[in-house]
Amino acid sequence: MISSWRKIRASRHANKRNGLDDLSNMEVSIPNHFRCPISLDLMKDPVTLSTGITYDRHSIETWIEAGNKTCPITKQMLSTLEPIPNHTIRKMIQDWCVDNSSYGIERIPTPRIPVSSHQVTEMLSKVVAACRREEASACRELVGKIKRLVKENERNKRCFVANGTVGVLASTFEAFSKLSFDKNVAVLEEILSCLSLMTPLDGEAKAFLGSNSSLNCMVWFLKSGDLSAR
Repeated sequence: MISSWRKIRASRHANKRNGLDDLSNMEVSIPNHFRCPISLDLMKDPVTLSTGITYDRHSIETWIEAGNKTCPITKQMLSTLEPIPNHTIRKMIQDWCVDNSSYGIERIPTPRIPVSSHQVTEMLSKVVAACRREEASACRELVGKIKRLVKENERNKRCFVANGTVGVLASTFEAFSKLSFDKNVAVLEEILSCLSLMTPLDGEAKAFLGSNSSLNCMVWFLKSGDLSAR
């Protein structure tokens, strides 16, 4: 299948009986290496699998989310299910769009790179470390960053949930609820706010939040906290 865009040329000035020329169409074919092997459409967010094959992110993530663990082209098992952004191909596609803008082709926007499992693990490790040092301010800042990324898109949310974020945050909430409450209100509120974005909670998280200290803290928020906390 050859995908193409058509641009209708402006009417020409000619000595025709009606003063108009027939409309002519011009085609611009998408280079094969710019098309996703799955959808055959121009890639808007090209990513490369561990097998070296590049696909559009939406197409390959749909493939993986369907339970497939092989590369659609090579049929090889994937060593990792997280594709890597192909910045080189994406830049080439953007340059091609600009070069063909006169044919009505719009430049694809630079996509936001979703969070990776490695990044999530690093952030959670920092949260745990800050909690152990009882550094409420540092922990609150980290949780705030997690919350912003979770709210950014559904893909980020799935990645955080899949890597145990809910359990870590619930554990951190319990730990700070056992310390001086007056000093830790801000971080406790931030954790609850973040957890509310990742419901339903798993069994591990419910166990931490069901402890006496955690429940006492949440009761206080319900009675005395501001509207956002409640």
